[in-house]
Amino acid sequence: MNYWPLLGVAAVVLGFVLRLNPAMVVVAAGFVTGFAAGLTPLDVLEVLGTAFTEKRYLLLFLLTLPVIGLLERHGLKEHAQAWVARLRGATMGRLLIAYLLMRQFAAALGLTSLGGHPQTVRPLLAPMAEGAAQTRHGELPEDERERIRAMAAGTDNVGLFFGEDIFIAFGAVLLIQGFMSENGIVLEPLQIALWGIPTAICAFGIHAFRVLRFERQLARRVAAGTVDDAASGTPKP
Repeated sequence: MNYWPLLGVAAVVLGFVLRLNPAMVVVAAGFVTGFAAGLTPLDVLEVLGTAFTEKRYLLLFLLTLPVIGLLERHGLKEHAQAWVARLRGATMGRLLIAYLLMRQFAAALGLTSLGGHPQTVRPLLAPMAEGAAQTRHGELPEDERERIRAMAAGTDNVGLFFGEDIFIAFGAVLLIQGFMSENGIVLEPLQIALWGIPTAICAFGIHAFRVLRFERQLARRVAAGTVDDAASGTPKP
């Protein structure tokens, strides 16, 4: 077996460590792998061109990244924080739980692209959660903001993971059906998907409890920090 093509993996790691342009790193790694496998430059270009034409739908995803970056540069996150701060009764916990419910329901219908980290969590959900927490608890230190962002990202993960198991055309459901069929157990995808509903309900309840507990812990940490700052005479971070 020829292990030299694995040099492409090393090229990717090295490029990311050096913080080079990701597109340039991937293309360079492709050429390194191709040359190590004995391909000519034209052969490598042919492979890259074929992959590009067959995976053109990925461009729809790639185009969202510069769009989100442009919106963030023009204050999308700040507007999201200001908007949620004006909502009466809006708390970080209620916001994340509402998003969890929406994410699970959409994923159960197969609409997995309605949310996600780059297009929803980073520019909208996390800033709105920070804004709701700041309105309720005052100015937050940076470490608490990082915890809120992590909880927002985790909420999206839980909603997607346990919601898409209910969608009958999801790959995991079809994989389970194929495995069962190989072992003599005949099941329809709908049966497997329906049995994913109790799991999704339990996941929703457990994560909703985690979100509410996190919010209570956040309030205690912020209050303790305020008391400590007042006792020491130092300004609040």
